[in-house]
Amino acid sequence: MSYADQVFIQNCRDILSKGVWDTDRPVRPKWEDGTPAHTIKLFGVVNRYDLRKEFPILTVRKQFLKSAVDELLWIWQKKSNNVHDLNSHVWDAWADENGTIGKAYGYQLGVRHHYPQGDMDQVDKVLWDLTHDPASRRIIAHMYNHHDLSEMALYPCAYSMTFNVSGNTLNAILNQRSQDMLTANGWNVMQYATLLHMIAQVTGFEAGELVHVIADCHIYDRHIPMVEEMLDKTPYDAPRFILDPSVKNFYDFTPDSVRLEGYQAHPVPGKIPVAV
Repeated sequence: MSYADQVFIQNCRDILSKGVWDTDRPVRPKWEDGTPAHTIKLFGVVNRYDLRKEFPILTVRKQFLKSAVDELLWIWQKKSNNVHDLNSHVWDAWADENGTIGKAYGYQLGVRHHYPQGDMDQVDKVLWDLTHDPASRRIIAHMYNHHDLSEMALYPCAYSMTFNVSGNTLNAILNQRSQDMLTANGWNVMQYATLLHMIAQVTGFEAGELVHVIADCHIYDRHIPMVEEMLDKTPYDAPRFILDPSVKNFYDFTPDSVRLEGYQAHPVPGKIPVAV
């Protein structure tokens, strides 16, 4: 079975058997009908994925890699906060009448700062450091800017990446304040695994470990039957991940730069409600 399936299944079983409900207090998220969207959660979940062994993608529920990469590049490459620059509708619920989600996600990565090497944004600084100073322990991109939180439609969930080089291997830590296991876990893991592969390729390293740190790891009340259905599925083996080797510049990647070979997965378990 895919290692990502093993991690997902164990996380969900742990949440359902050991988790804590928030039904004893008011919560911000609501279902479409206005009902409070409560969760059962675990605090401080840490998962590790070795990208040298296999690509971490779920098979107990079909994943759509190109759509996930499109959103990833919308944030990290286009550095956009406008849904009109995105080829899916995953952010429509948070966009205003102009299509913007405020000073969130890509906006933060695109702000230019002054460094000794000159003015550049956070993504360019990561690429510069990995190319010119790979021994640095300061290679971080961070989107949780308190100064701008009041102007964000949604506070960043996956909010920072810390990059670290060991030998010829590029590793990274993804920090996430909140993780909706059913809708977002598989999506975020394959996104940031792809990002690590992309950045490793253009800076001359081998992609190594992705460490995923989740502060609030939860399942929504209305998602529990779907999660339980997924846990009864027999996982498939992980597919082979292929990244276009001809791309040498991070800004030249597109969703078509990635593909999977031999991917098998179970269907999505019906229409999944999303709490906003």
